[in-house]
Amino acid sequence: MNPASLPSTLSPLRALLLAAASALLLAGCGGGDSAAGSTGAVELLNVSYDPTRELYREFNARFAEDWKEKTGQTVSIKQSHGGSGQQARAVIDGLDADIVTLALAYDIDSIQQVGKRLGADWQTRLPNNSSPYTSTIVFLVRKGNPKGIHDWADLAKPDVAGVAPNPKTGGGARWIYLAAWGYALQRELGGDFEKLNDPAAAAEVAKAQQAAEQYVGHVYQHMPVLDSGARGSTNTFIQRGIGDVLLAWENEAMLALREMGPDSVELVRPSMSILAEPPVALVDTVVDRKGTRQVAEAYLQYLFTPQGQEIAAKYFYRPRDPAVLAQYQAQFPDMKLFTIDAAFGGWQRAQAAHFAEGGSFDRISLGRR
Repeated sequence: MNPASLPSTLSPLRALLLAAASALLLAGCGGGDSAAGSTGAVELLNVSYDPTRELYREFNARFAEDWKEKTGQTVSIKQSHGGSGQQARAVIDGLDADIVTLALAYDIDSIQQVGKRLGADWQTRLPNNSSPYTSTIVFLVRKGNPKGIHDWADLAKPDVAGVAPNPKTGGGARWIYLAAWGYALQRELGGDFEKLNDPAAAAEVAKAQQAAEQYVGHVYQHMPVLDSGARGSTNTFIQRGIGDVLLAWENEAMLALREMGPDSVELVRPSMSILAEPPVALVDTVVDRKGTRQVAEAYLQYLFTPQGQEIAAKYFYRPRDPAVLAQYQAQFPDMKLFTIDAAFGGWQRAQAAHFAEGGSFDRISLGRR
C-alpha cells in the first residue's frame, strides 16, 4: 500500500511540532471512574514514549469501541508522552500507569528492577518479546539533500550538523546512538559481529571499539542541541530549522515527511541500521490495585490483532503480522538491520557500557563542552 493512499490523519503533528512535548492527552470514549464502579466505566493510563501520540490516539479510540461492543463497558484511555527514560523514571517514582508502551526493554526492566511494579516475566507474556511492532533509525534531510548525506559516514563530514535527542533521557536517542556505533563497529570488523565473542579477536575488537567511539564522538560533537525526546528533535529540525540532518525513528521521519511534504524534507535510509523493538507491558501493582487488569490485558492484546497491526502500519510502525506487513511492503522497503544482541550483547550490557555514569556517552559529552 502506498503511503500517499493513507488517510491524512497527521494534521495534529504540525501543531505538536510547534508546541513542546504535550502532557496528558485524553483519547478513547467516555469518562468514568479509574476502576470499574457503579457506572461500570473504567479508565486506563498508558505511559508511552515521545512519538507515539498519533498512533495511540487512533488505537485508543478503536480499542474503546471494540471493548464497548464486546463487554458493554465504557473505557477511556489517557496518554502520557515524553522521553522513554524520563517516562520510566516517572512510573518508578509513582506515576500510576496501568500500561507502559516504551521505546526499549531496558526502561521497562528498570521499572521492574528498581520500582518493583511489575513481574520479572513481563517480556514473555505477549508475542515477540512483548514488542507489537518494530522500527529502525533513518535520516531526514533538507530538500535536495544539499550536504549529500546518504549513509552514516556522511554524518562525520566537518560541515554536517546533525540533530538527535539526548540518550540520557530518550529511548529513541539510545537507539540512534547505538545505530551509529554499530555501523562504525561493523565497518571496522569487516562486517563480522561474531568477532565480538571470539577471544582470538580481542585486540581487533578493542581497536574497533575505539574507532567506533571516535566516530560517534565526532558526530555528536557537531550536534548543536540534544533535545529530551524524539518529538522535540523533530521540532528543532523542522520548525526551528536547525541542523542539516535529523537522526530519527523511521516512523517519526515518515510522519514528518507526510506532513511537511517532499518540497521541504527528504527521507534517507542508510545502508544499514539497527532493529528497534519497542515493548509494552502492564504494571501489575497498579492494575491489581485499581481492578483494571482484565481491560489492560485486553488493551495490550489488541495491539497484536490484525486491527491493531493495521493501525501501527498506518502510522509507519513496522507491523509484526506478516499479512499486514505484506500489505504495506512498498511503505517498508527491506533494510539491512543488526540487533542489539548481536552488536552489544543486549540492553543491560549496552546501557552499562554506553549510557551509565562514566560510559561512552559521558566520555563523548566531555568533547561537547
